[in-house]
This record gives sequence, C-alpha cells and structure tokens, in this order.
Amino acid sequence: MPISLAELNDAAPAAFVAALGGVFEHAPWVAEAAARTRPFATVQALEAAMRAAVEAVPDAQRLALLAGHPELAGRAARAGAIAPDSIAEQAAAGLDRLSEAEYARFAALNAAYREKFGLPFILCVKRHGRASLLKQFEARLGSTPEQERRTAEAEVFRIAAIRLNALVEGEGPLKTTGRISTHVLDTCRGRPAEGVALELYEIVPGAEPALVARALTNADGRTDAPLIGGRPVPIGTYELRFALGDHYRRLGLDLPDPPFLDVVPLRFGVAEPEGHYHVPLVATPWSFQTYRGS
Repeated sequence: MPISLAELNDAAPAAFVAALGGVFEHAPWVAEAAARTRPFATVQALEAAMRAAVEAVPDAQRLALLAGHPELAGRAARAGAIAPDSIAEQAAAGLDRLSEAEYARFAALNAAYREKFGLPFILCVKRHGRASLLKQFEARLGSTPEQERRTAEAEVFRIAAIRLNALVEGEGPLKTTGRISTHVLDTCRGRPAEGVALELYEIVPGAEPALVARALTNADGRTDAPLIGGRPVPIGTYELRFALGDHYRRLGLDLPDPPFLDVVPLRFGVAEPEGHYHVPLVATPWSFQTYRGS
C-alpha cells in the first residue's frame, strides 16, 4: 500500500529510509540525504530532493550508483538474484520469458556494452516494449562515454520516479503513467456500439503478436477501464482488433457471408510512454475510420 507524504514527513529517519531506500537501486543513502531536507509539500518536491542528493555526491559515488544496476536479462536477473523492484520491472517487459536465442542476444549486447563503457546497460524498461528496448540497446552502443554516462543517469532518475510515485501518495504527484483507451461508434445506427469484443496486441518484428488486453465495450461504447493504464505505455507498435462482424451479426443485420468487414485491425505507434492514446473506431458494416482522440 502507498504511504502518504504526510506520514513520510513525520516519520523517524529510519522509517523514512525503510520506506524509500529501494527507490534508487542499492542506494539507501539517497533516502537518508532526502530525509534531512524534510518536510516536502509535494511528491514532486520529494523527488527533486532525492535527485539533488544524487547530484551532490562525488563522481565516484555517482558511478557506483550506476554500477549497482543489474544487466537486462543477465545471469543475475535469470537467477532472481537482483532487487525485487528490478525483478518485477524486467518481468513486466517480458525479459524473464525470452527464448534461448533472445537470451544469447542480450548476453552479447550486455558484454559489448560493459566492455565499451565499464557499466551495465541501464534503461527504464517500463517505458519500452521489447522491440524498442533492443533498438535503444543497439543505438546506445554507438554513444561516447560522456553521452552514455548522461543517458544512464537520466534513465536511473526515470526508474526512481516511477518507483517513488508507486510508493507515495500526496499532492503534486509525478507524471509517470500513460494509457491506451478506445471508443466504438456505430454510425449505421448513430449510437455507441455496445458489446464489441476487442483485443490489444503488441507487435514485435520477427515474433508472434503478444496479447496485452481483452475487453468488451460497455453501453457507452467504451471499455470499463483503459486497455493499458496506471503505468507507462511501453514504446512500441500496437494493434487493436475489433470483432465488428460479430457485433452486426448479433444485431440481426443481413450481412454477406463472409462479411465485408469482420475483424477490423487498427495498428498504431506509441512514442510517448506518459501520453494518452485514445484510439476510437467509427464504423458501419462497410467502412471504418479512426483518429487519435483524447
């Protein structure tokens, strides 16, 4: 359960560190430093204090913070010998369910990165789908050490912000979540389409589409909850599949066999993990259109 910002402001230093010591990987000293600057009026102010604590320490300590992060899909991760938050984050990205060929690819990338930069590759995996993750990994191997150091620290701050926002509730929350939603409008009848079955897939080149969510539209033509919500929407390509033919058959329309439109796919890209992607379907038995709504 999240802890309130007010409770953290009043907590003993040891309790404050116990609550937030894992926000930065293996670095409870960040929480210790932030505790000395209380009280915080907002969660944003708390995050800024933790960031300032990192930026204030000597260079060697900042490098040690980077070195404390686990490799993605590395040996330690596969053995479960990493921090609980990291285990959950890598699992959410599917890095615990790779094929042996995929594990071998990650092993080669991890080795090449460590040889060049002397550090583990750090990426906020909650903001990336598998294809985007690999693209980032390969692209960053071409960076200079100075560029990569700045990028790695920025990713550490992103990871910490997501962890912090999940742990603390209060005024001024951090913007760390996005969502995918939809709305089906039946322009044949001039009303929302209720009971349309739909599926959301992540499209990964060279692999089968990965099912993300299934839902039915309600009386308003929407789903009861976002298809992705309460977390960043991983960067990637997605496809929404609407069972439009079944909808019109259920209404008793005299459709040809097979119908002109049966399962309607809408493929779209997500580039902003903290954005709202509203992908509606406006349809008849013979036509459809979409747009990015709000």
